[in-house]
Amino acid sequence: MAKMRAVDAAVLVLEREGISNAFGVPGAAINPFYSALKARGSVRHILARHVEGASHMAEGYTRAGHGNIGVCIGTSGPAGTDMITGLYSASADSIPILCITGQAPRAKLDKEDFQAVDITSIAKPVTKWAVTVMEPALVPYVFQKAFHVMRSGRPGPVLVDLPLDVQLAEIEFDIDTYEPLKPYRPEATRSQVEKALAMLNAAERPLIVAGGGIINADASDLLTEFAEIAGVPVVPTLMGWGTIPDDHPLMAGMCGLQTSHRYGNASLLASDFVLGIGNRWANRHTGNVETYCKGRKFVHVDIEPTQIGRVFAPDYGIVSDAGAALKLFLDVATEWRAAGKLRDWSGWADACGERKRTMLRRTNFDASPMKPQRVYEEMNRAFGRDTCYVTTIGNSQIAGAQFLHVYRPRNWINCGQAGPLGWTLPAALGVRAADPKRTIVALSGDYDFQFMVEELAVGAQHKLPYIHVVVNNAYLGLIRQAQRGLNMDFEVSLAFDNVNATADAEAGYGVDHVAVAQALGCKAIRVKKPEECRAAFETARDLMAEHQVPVVVEFILERVTNIAMGADIDAINEFEALAETPADAPTALATH
Repeated sequence: MAKMRAVDAAVLVLEREGISNAFGVPGAAINPFYSALKARGSVRHILARHVEGASHMAEGYTRAGHGNIGVCIGTSGPAGTDMITGLYSASADSIPILCITGQAPRAKLDKEDFQAVDITSIAKPVTKWAVTVMEPALVPYVFQKAFHVMRSGRPGPVLVDLPLDVQLAEIEFDIDTYEPLKPYRPEATRSQVEKALAMLNAAERPLIVAGGGIINADASDLLTEFAEIAGVPVVPTLMGWGTIPDDHPLMAGMCGLQTSHRYGNASLLASDFVLGIGNRWANRHTGNVETYCKGRKFVHVDIEPTQIGRVFAPDYGIVSDAGAALKLFLDVATEWRAAGKLRDWSGWADACGERKRTMLRRTNFDASPMKPQRVYEEMNRAFGRDTCYVTTIGNSQIAGAQFLHVYRPRNWINCGQAGPLGWTLPAALGVRAADPKRTIVALSGDYDFQFMVEELAVGAQHKLPYIHVVVNNAYLGLIRQAQRGLNMDFEVSLAFDNVNATADAEAGYGVDHVAVAQALGCKAIRVKKPEECRAAFETARDLMAEHQVPVVVEFILERVTNIAMGADIDAINEFEALAETPADAPTALATH
C-alpha cells in the first residue's frame, strides 16, 4: 500500500485499464487531475477547442477499434453540460467512452457555487452510469467499476464527477495488485441456436440483418463465415456496414428510408425470414414496421434483454453477445451443412445478386456546379478498400451511404442514432489519434463542417492528418428537402455574398471554407468541375503527407439536389435518373 492523492490513484487505474490517450480542456475544478496526468506522463492528452469536441474525439477513438476506450475530460459546470451531446451520441450507438469532470468542493455543492451543477443528474439519461464521488477512498474503485460497466452487456458511456477536495485528498492504494474486472456478456446456448437455425432452415428466402453489435464484438469474420456456410445473403444496417465486404456475393445491400440501396430494399421486401444479429430495428432501417414485418418471420439476437421486443415482437429472441452467438451459429451450420441438413439457397442468393447488379442509381453526371452523386463516384475511384469514412447526419451522409463502398468493419464510422451536427470533424481526429496509419476520409455538408470547424486547429497543432471532404451547396440540404412536404423553404439557406471571400470562392455561397481551414493551420482545396476531382484528391494526399495536418477538399455543388429517400421502404422517391445499365453506373463496386 502507498499513500497518494486520489487523482494519482485514478491515473494509475487508467493506465492499468489500457488508457493511453485522452481528450479534453483543463479548468480550475479539474486541474488536480491534470496535475496527476502531467506527473505520470503516461497518457497522451490532446487539447480540444471545445469540450463537446473532446467528447466526440473520445467517441471516434473508441470506434476506431483498437481495444481502448476514449476518455474526455472537462472542468465543472459548462464543461460537463457541453459533453452531454457526446454522451448521448455514444449511448445511442452503444459506444463506451469515459467522461471525467471536475466539481466544486463537497461543502459547496448545495450553495450555488461558481460553475457547480448537478452533472450526474443531467447525465444519467444518456449514460450507463453517472456518479459524483463523495469519498476519496472510493476514487480508484469507482474508476474500476466504470470500466466494468462500460464493457459489460450492451456497451455505453460512463461519467465520473470528482469534487475538488476529493481529488486532492490523500488515500492508501496498492496499484501493484490491481486487476481490471472481467466484463459480463451473456452467451447463447446451443439449443437456442439450433432452434433459430431450424426456423431459418424452414424459410425459402432468408436474410441475415447484421447490426453494429457484431462490430462491437469484433465478430465480422464470424458473420461472413456463417453467411458463406449457410449460403444466406446479408443486409447490414448502417451501424453494421462493413461486417461483410460490399463486393462479397452475399452482401445484399442496405435497407431503409434513406441510407439504403435500391437492391437492399428490394431484397428485404422479397424475403420471408430475417435473422437479426446485434441490431436494434432502427426506424431509418425498418421504415413502417407493418411494411417491414409483413409476410416474414423474425429471429432477433441481441446482448441487451430489453432490446428484444422493443420495436416489434420477433418470432424468437436470443439474449447473447453477437460474437458468442455467431460462433455457435457457425459451428451448428457447419455440422448441418456437412450432414446435408441445411437447405440450398443458391437460387435466392443469385436473385439478390442480380438485383445488386442491376438496381443502381446514376452517378455519372457532368454538370457544373456539380451534382453530389458525381462526387461520390470520384471518391470511389480515388480511395481504396482500406479507407475509413467518418461522417454524421445530413444529405452528405445519406448520399455517402447510398454511393460509397465499405469493405471492412470500422471503416464506416458514423453516429447512427443521435446524429449531432459537428460530430464528423472531432470524431475523425479521434480516429486518427487511435490509428496513425489508416487512410481516413471525413465527409461533411457545409453546415456540419461549420458546427465545430474550430477543431481543425487541434489537427494542425497535434499533427492529426486526414482528408475532409466538404460538399457545399450553401443549404441545410436534408432539412430543405424535408420542408418540401410543408411547401416551404424557410431558414435553411446558408448563402450570402461574403465581402471577404477570396477570388476563387464561389459567389453567393457564403462562408469561404478554404480560407477558414487555412486560417486554422490546415490545407484546403476547392473543386468546381467534375474533371478537377481526381487531381484534387491526389493533391490532398500529397499535402497531407508533407504537412501532417488535415486537408479540406471542398466541392461546390448545385444549390438544390434531392437525394433518394421516402416514407417507407416500398415507397422511395428516387428524384434523379437511375442507371440505365450496370455499365452506366460507376457506383458499381470498386475493384481497388
